[in-house]
Amino acid sequence: MGLFRKIVAGGQLLARRMSGRPAPGVRLFARYDAAQTTIENRRHWANADVLSPDESASPDVRRTLRSRARYEVANNSYASGIVHTLANYVVGTGPRLQMLSGDPLANETIEREFSAWAATVRLADKLRLMRIARCESGEVFGLLVTNPALGARVKLDVRLIEADQVEDPSLAVTLQDVSAYRDGIYFDAHGNPTAYTVLRRHPGGQANLVLGQAFDVIPAASVIHYYRAGRPGQTRGIPEITPALPLFAMLRRYTLAVLGAAEQAALPSGVVYTDSPADAEAAGVEPMDTLEMNRGEWLTMPAGWKIGQVKSEQPTTTYPDFKAEILNEIARCLNMPFNVAAGNSAGYNYASGRLDYQAFFKAIRVDQSDMCSIVLDRVLSAWMAEAAVISGYLPRASDAGAHQWFFDGVEHVDPAKEAAAQATRLASHTTTLAAEFARTGLDWESELRQRAREVALMKELGLTLAAAPALGPDDDEEFARG
Repeated sequence: MGLFRKIVAGGQLLARRMSGRPAPGVRLFARYDAAQTTIENRRHWANADVLSPDESASPDVRRTLRSRARYEVANNSYASGIVHTLANYVVGTGPRLQMLSGDPLANETIEREFSAWAATVRLADKLRLMRIARCESGEVFGLLVTNPALGARVKLDVRLIEADQVEDPSLAVTLQDVSAYRDGIYFDAHGNPTAYTVLRRHPGGQANLVLGQAFDVIPAASVIHYYRAGRPGQTRGIPEITPALPLFAMLRRYTLAVLGAAEQAALPSGVVYTDSPADAEAAGVEPMDTLEMNRGEWLTMPAGWKIGQVKSEQPTTTYPDFKAEILNEIARCLNMPFNVAAGNSAGYNYASGRLDYQAFFKAIRVDQSDMCSIVLDRVLSAWMAEAAVISGYLPRASDAGAHQWFFDGVEHVDPAKEAAAQATRLASHTTTLAAEFARTGLDWESELRQRAREVALMKELGLTLAAAPALGPDDDEEFARG
């Protein structure tokens, strides 16, 4: 019995540690106010736990979050606009490859052929869809497969699958080391993914009821797992709009409440009542009875009876402010400024607009860097490997060499001021042509070669270049302020 009590006590202590509550009889001494549990904050921290990253993002939790996020994006115009706008900013019309090897001919050939292949497989569309999926589903998987139907010489293709298709089909119990397999992913001793369990059909499809749940174990070299880890050791992603899901629901409820109040105020509804005693003429009236009345009609009431219209308060003055604050909080988890999320810059001036965009553009560059290292470099490596086995297709195709990716640049609101600032930076040697062209998503070598051809042709045709107009005093002062 003594051993049994120790086992039970140990289990209770472990359960309390997992829930974050101290064991009975143990007084918690903490110098931080946030570590104190009081009557006022007990409910607020009731759901706080000390679970591991993978336990916090368990399959059931992720499935629930994905379904709710997809529902909100499908039915809320703000949610749909936010995730699609983010994908358009990050991917744009698609990345462009610049090879940096010492062979200009090889660089130009690889860039041209890869661009043609990317257009054939609609790589830009798939990248935008991957960014949308990471936002609303938390993660997306890309399978590097061979597609014989492609109209390109390199038959490599990127087939996207949802996170629902990479899950545990009850195989982990057969492994000797269960820690090497977590939620559809096999890991080696160093924590690197080695293979993925991929269901052949989506678990939400009706075909599974008849055909069963078939799966394939695909090597990690053929799988691209695009997600953002929020904690060290996290192996699966959760939707990036997870913190905003309750706010989306709150915004829709408040909008419906305001609409309901407006409709109620517009309807000719009221209450018929009398001040007579209950045992007088009111005794013959059935309580809580209803009467029909057409719109635009006035009624005459019997002697002693009155009609009072139901007054529905309409919060038209507070509704815009509440809506703006909720949208601002929703967009914050994606580092998106309010005017982009709301699609409305009416309350912005030039300075505040540029200030808000700085953090947003920094987040966009971080997203683009992640996409380059996680997705694009893997795709380019696989494309080069397949191109290398095609005889005479590419010069030195087996050596990818150094390269970089360019995304669409962001247009300046005042091109004249930006051109003047660019000329100043170049004249003071605080920037380079490569950096300035990269701001607009262009390859400086290609642009200079094109410009040289244009200048040569203009000289041949006897055309002269017009000098750029100088900025006046008012323009200089405005430029300094901007």
